[in-house]
Formats: sequence, C-alpha cells, structure tokens
Amino acid sequence: MTRITVAKGDGIGPEIMDATLSILKAAGAQIEIDEIEVGEKVYLSGNTSGIAKESWDTIRKNKIFLKAPITTPQGGGYKSLNVTTRKFLGLYSNVRPCMSLSPFVTTKHPKMDLVIIRENEEDTYGGIEHQQTDEVVQCLKLISRPGCEKIVRYAFEYAKVYGRKKVTCFTKDNIMKQTDGLFHKIFDEIALEYPEIENEHWIIDIGAAKMADTPEVFDVIVTLNLYGDVLSDIAAQIAGSVGLAGSANIGEECAMFEAIHGSAPRRAGQNMANPSALLEGAVMMLNHIGQTEVAEKVQNAWLKTIEDGIHTYDIYREGTSKEKVGTKEFAEAIIKNLGQKPSILKEVHFAKDAVLHLPKYVKKAPMKKDLVGVDLFVDWKGTDPNELAEKLQSINTENKHLTMITNRGIKVWPNGFEETFCTDHWRCRFEPNEGKILYKNNIITLLAKALDAKIDVVKTENLYNFDDKACYSLGQGQ
Repeated sequence: MTRITVAKGDGIGPEIMDATLSILKAAGAQIEIDEIEVGEKVYLSGNTSGIAKESWDTIRKNKIFLKAPITTPQGGGYKSLNVTTRKFLGLYSNVRPCMSLSPFVTTKHPKMDLVIIRENEEDTYGGIEHQQTDEVVQCLKLISRPGCEKIVRYAFEYAKVYGRKKVTCFTKDNIMKQTDGLFHKIFDEIALEYPEIENEHWIIDIGAAKMADTPEVFDVIVTLNLYGDVLSDIAAQIAGSVGLAGSANIGEECAMFEAIHGSAPRRAGQNMANPSALLEGAVMMLNHIGQTEVAEKVQNAWLKTIEDGIHTYDIYREGTSKEKVGTKEFAEAIIKNLGQKPSILKEVHFAKDAVLHLPKYVKKAPMKKDLVGVDLFVDWKGTDPNELAEKLQSINTENKHLTMITNRGIKVWPNGFEETFCTDHWRCRFEPNEGKILYKNNIITLLAKALDAKIDVVKTENLYNFDDKACYSLGQGQ
C-alpha cells in the first residue's frame, strides 16, 4: 500500500480528480490518500505561493503527489505553483508521452508515438531577469552539468525500461555554444554508455519542424526546459489533443503527476471535462510506484473505451464517435472495461520492473580555472561605438586593455559596420596586456576608474578558461 498526496485543484480539477480516483479504486490500486488544498483559494487567502506549509509537509512525507490543474490569479505577485513545486522538490525530469489514437481521435499523424523528456528545473525558467538600461532587459539562461547529466541519463534509462529504440537530443548549440553546447556534449558522452539505443542530435528549429511534419520518426526526445515546454504542447496537440496528455515530474526523492492542460474554469461544474489527461498522469504514477499490473489494466480499459467510441465533448466526432458522455459517465465506461483490451488500438504491456533506478549525481573533480578577462556592460546613450571606445580606452591600465565592444551580441568595435543598429546596452571586453596576468583586484581597479570617468557599468562578467579552454562567447562577427 502506497500513501499518496492528492490535490483536487480548481476549475474542472475536482471533477476530473474524482473520476480518476474512482477508476484507480475500481482497478485495485493499492493507494491511501492524504488530500491537501492548493491553488486559487489558498492564493486568495493571502498566500502568494498557493500552498500552505502543512501541505508541503504532507507532500514531502508521502513523496508521491497527484495534482489536478489549478488556477493562478493574474497579477498580485502570485507565483506558479507548478514551477515552485518542481524546483523545491528537485523534480528534474518532465515526462510527456504523446501517442496517436487514430482513427478514433482526429489527427494528421496516425503513427505518432513519442515521449518528450524535458529538463524541468533550470534554463531560462530560473526566472532571473533584470532591466539594465532604458532599452534593454536581460534573462539569464542557466545550464548546469548536474542538470544535463541527470536528464539525459533519465532519457536513456526510460528508453531502456520502456523498450524504446532511439533517443534524440534537441538543442540550439550552433548559436548558444556554451549553454546548449554543454547539453549536447553531455548527451554525446552518456549515449556511449547505451550502445543498444540509437542516438541522434537535431538543431531545435529544424527538429521541431520535422516533429510537426513527421513525428513518427522520433521515439524519445530529450531537451532543455524552454524547448521542451513548447515542443510537448505541440506534440500533444498534433497527436490529437492537449486534453489527452498526462505529465510526470520525477526527482531523486519525490514525484508529481498531473494533466498538462489548465483548470478550464468555464467548463467547471458541468460534468463535461475529459479526465483522460489526469488519468494518464495517474497511470504513470502507478508505474512509478511499481503497480504496473494496475497501470496496464487502467490504460487498456481507457484505450478500449476510446475505441468503443464513448467520448467526451472535446473529442466527439460525428461518424466516428458513438456516444457523447460526461465526465462521470466516461469514468464509469472505463471502469466497466477494466480487464478488457483494445482490438484496434495497440494494447499496452508494461514490464513488471518498469521502475527506473537512477544513480544520484556524483560531483566531478574541479577543473583548472583561470581568470582571463572581464566584460563590462555599460549603459551609454550615444550611438557611435568609436566614441565609446575612446572613452573606455582612457581607463586602460598596464594590466589590461579594451579589446572589443558588442551591442546585442554583435561586434561593433573595432571595425564595426555603420549599418548595425545599436541600443544603449554595450558589452565592453577587457583582456590582459601581453605577458600580464589578470587578478580580481585588477577588476576592482578598473571599476573604480570607470566610476571616476562617469562610465555607467550596470553589470560585469568575469571571463574564465577551464582546463585551458576558453569558456565564454566571442562577439558575433569576431
């Protein structure tokens, strides 16, 4: 018996959760439930996180969290509970299977059957943003070696346990050579440990186009947080409907399972909502806790119900569907089909050991780290880079000198183009003079001279070599 935490959420959440739990109970799931309140009511009571401390305690004690969609009020500084939960609990892996149910659910891709595994904690989703000048704001994209290693290894282990044949990596490392480049590099390293599984890499733009056009050529896709967020919704929609897709959020200690759609408040209380997405999340939960026989029974009964043409309004189609039903009636039809299997759709067989056993991340030995320069980001209202360069060269020292200025990443000095449009945000690179070594106190001296020269430095970034390799970007055009 496994004790789980359940939140019924907002909008259609209570209806689809009640339907899902009724199916799990009828199928013989060995679970006990602790229910907590999260979402809109908690937000509006004055808790900007949408969850009380006592609820966190319950989630952390039980480790398994089945959550219906919630509503986050607009404005007022309310934080997304989904993002908060993923980060607080270390739920680094987001797993979203997207499978066609053709010919019973309309799709242009009847052979589609893929899984998107998305890194869930970092990337631009750190939400670290700053306005630095009148014209420029920045968002930091943070990618870590542990984050990359854990998600890539999860993807290959998932493929091995669930009998998948290929893992595809999507990045944009032709542009973001440091961040996406690290993800690609680690993908290549870990792929060597799984010679029985085919591996490949696609640049995200052409890869996304290929997925939208010919999704059947992909099996498991692993990618960074932002790309995965966009791709998984596209994949779910072209498979048939976002309303049919469940999601698992897996960490080393805890796991959360949910539907990928929202709370749909306009449909609340009308016995109309399709519980399939949350049910799919619950099936992944059952597999995660080792109740694979129950998961298989529920999944096959759901497929049989879809195949029988018993459909909720969102997938009902004249000529294909046989009966339009509400939320409760759809759940009752699935319960009636427990123990049966589809005859046209592919029945599922979950391996008895369909539980992933992943090692904890082990830190690597530190690399040799050398300071080799500094970028000063300057707020300057002028338009001529040569004029700014002259001003900056006045703060050169015997240790370092100005070597480059960029604007929005494009090199504008030396030898820039007059046609390049410039904002008021300038990256100004200082590097050691020949034969000199740069120390951090030299950077403090540089900043002091900039202050005296009335140069408005809004940010600095130290430039480092790691193991004698430059680990910072050049200016575009360098």
